[in-house]
Order: sequence, then structure tokens, then C-alpha cells
Amino acid sequence: MQGRRDVPLSERGRAQARSWRIPAEIAPDTLWVSSPLCRAVETAEILTGRSVERESALVEMSWGDWEGHTLAELRSTQSEAYAANVVRGIDFRPPNGESPRDVLARVEPWLTRVAARRTPVTAVTHLGVLRALLAAATGWDMVGKPPLRLQSGALHRFAVDRDGRVAIVDCNIPLVASPSASG
Repeated sequence: MQGRRDVPLSERGRAQARSWRIPAEIAPDTLWVSSPLCRAVETAEILTGRSVERESALVEMSWGDWEGHTLAELRSTQSEAYAANVVRGIDFRPPNGESPRDVLARVEPWLTRVAARRTPVTAVTHLGVLRALLAAATGWDMVGKPPLRLQSGALHRFAVDRDGRVAIVDCNIPLVASPSASG
């Protein structure tokens, strides 16, 4: 769980981002924004070839005391606390961290501002933020399996109305690899 740890992309991550291309259906006049964490900023800058706006609302969920641990470690060393927390779904909160509900509360005002601008926005953010958006868009309480699995290395399109309500447009849009990328 990297959470808010500000770790840069690995060489493998940079190579992967360099191989991606944004699908043609994404508006060319889109405003690009990124989580302020360097791994997201670097990904956005590789994709766009320029600096992008940073938005603090898009920062990854804080895993508090559990940051830096793997899921397997948490299940073995924090088994009771972790299991008790998982059943809380959207209210899952690591010790000294934030819940997906907190993430959504942080992102919603930004979404409302985005909707009011009426400018297409492409955001580079993290799985914790995306899962919170998925919960808001589908009513998923984050207990049990999600209504759909968000793939990494893919685009997920959401629509936001003027009140900040989120709806899924399309998920798991492949990032088209450049012709020079090797498999």
C-alpha cells in the first residue's frame, strides 16, 4: 500500500507510460490534471509531453499506519484488525488513515468545480480515488466484489453533473501502445 508515500515511477513504470497513447476519442482540448504525488505527475507529463496542473483532491487515499505494507502482510500481521475493517466497506479506515468515504468527500467539491467549467478534464490519479468514484457512480458499498474491475494501465471515463454526481461513461479503455513499444 503506497498510499501517500511520494515514490517516483520505476524505470519499468516510465517505460510503460512512454508506450501508452491516449485513444483518439479523448478530446484534444482536454485539461490535464494530476494528483500531486510524483508518480502521477510523472505519468501525466510523459503522456502529455508537458507540465500539468496538480490537484490535491486527487491524491491517493491515506493508508496511515498501514502504508508501506503489502496486502499479504496486513492479512497476516493485522489479521483481526484488517478483517474487522474490510466488512466496513466504504467506511474501511486504516489506523491513522482515511476511508474511501473520506476520499469521496475530498474529491466531490473538485468534481463539482470541474462540472461547472464544462471543459473536458483528463485526470491522472490513483486506484483509491478511482474505487471511491466507482462506488459513487454505482452505489457499491465496497463490501464484496466491485460491480466491475478497474484495470490498471487503462482509462476510466466518468461523467459529472453540475451537482457533482458521478456516472460511469466507460471503463477499462486500453491505452493504445505506440508502434515503437515492444511487447
